[in-house]
Amino acid sequence: MWIIHKKKGIFHNFYTKQGEKGLDAEGKLSYTEVANYLRKPINHCARRLSHEGDHQRCGEAGGSVHRHRVPHHQQYPVCVQRDEREVYRAIEELGYTPDASARSFRTGKKKIIGFIVPDIANKFFATMIESVEKYLSANGYQLIIANTRENMDREETNIRLLTAGLVDGLLVASTMDDFQRFDALIPAGFPVVLVDRIFETKKYSSVCVSNFQPIYRSVCRLAGKGDQRIGIIGGLPRLSSTQERISAYRQAVADCGLPEDEHLIQYGDSLENSACACLDQLLERKCDAIIVCQGLMASETIIYLHQKGIQLAQDIDLVSFVDYDSDVYALYANQMDSIIQPVEDLGQAAGEQILRRVEVPDAPIFENVLTSTYRPYNQPRAWSHSDR
Repeated sequence: MWIIHKKKGIFHNFYTKQGEKGLDAEGKLSYTEVANYLRKPINHCARRLSHEGDHQRCGEAGGSVHRHRVPHHQQYPVCVQRDEREVYRAIEELGYTPDASARSFRTGKKKIIGFIVPDIANKFFATMIESVEKYLSANGYQLIIANTRENMDREETNIRLLTAGLVDGLLVASTMDDFQRFDALIPAGFPVVLVDRIFETKKYSSVCVSNFQPIYRSVCRLAGKGDQRIGIIGGLPRLSSTQERISAYRQAVADCGLPEDEHLIQYGDSLENSACACLDQLLERKCDAIIVCQGLMASETIIYLHQKGIQLAQDIDLVSFVDYDSDVYALYANQMDSIIQPVEDLGQAAGEQILRRVEVPDAPIFENVLTSTYRPYNQPRAWSHSDR
């Protein structure tokens, strides 16, 4: 339906597309408002046809817009029905694009969610991002990614930017060690969901994975096989995920009566190329088993041990976190224990939680805790992410 009016040559176009109803030629007005709009004077939000060719493409002579007579005291638009194919053809020729900022001004929502991640190069977060984006897209939302590289100052900058009107809500896999600093950055009432990493203060909804039981069970299994010096490589010590995994390790070592040696606990920086130095320390201390508590560092560990000629399940026992599908994991799956994290489920749960906070800002704080799967390598059934 084309709406034309004499006053200042103003021109309106309403159309229907999948998932998006009736924006005008500047994306200012929805199709659901057409009925009300027809009872109001046309305002400055309409698109002016500045070229006679635009009128002609739409099936109207350029002069007919100006010659159309409308009583001055009414100033109501006159509707002219056009063939729908002509409408879409004109849209394509004129390069029409809906104005998202105008739509957000009218609805109060931008239909955009922000996601602050610590390392976009880490396939754990890349897989999670894909899962979040898939869920949000199915619900009419888009996703913006910000990468901190495990830098707290960068995280602060990203939080300030995204909460200043760019997004409707925020997912955060925080690298901060100070809840007060994090909390001071969040505007009052702004929808936030913590992902994978949480704080002791439960002010914000969260979605995370508990790995306490899988770590505990893996240490007990290694001890039962006769391993005495079991080393562990964790991520950044300040992270809640690292703290939980190291706590499970300490508890299992004590319960199994193994020697407690702090030198058998090594920390990487959760980024690329941080596992090798930790491995060198553990190998020097004659470890007969190693647990690697992060998928990126685990894949580096497998490659590094192979390069040094150390054979898994023969020269050393390995427990590897599996954060994503990889040929490396598949190749060595029958030579090492695996702790499989539900990454896709984590991403979908994060998407569900943030949309719930956006739609119902006053909803109670909710903590969703998923659980990893521990799979010893001598189990005959092959693992896959679809098994969770």
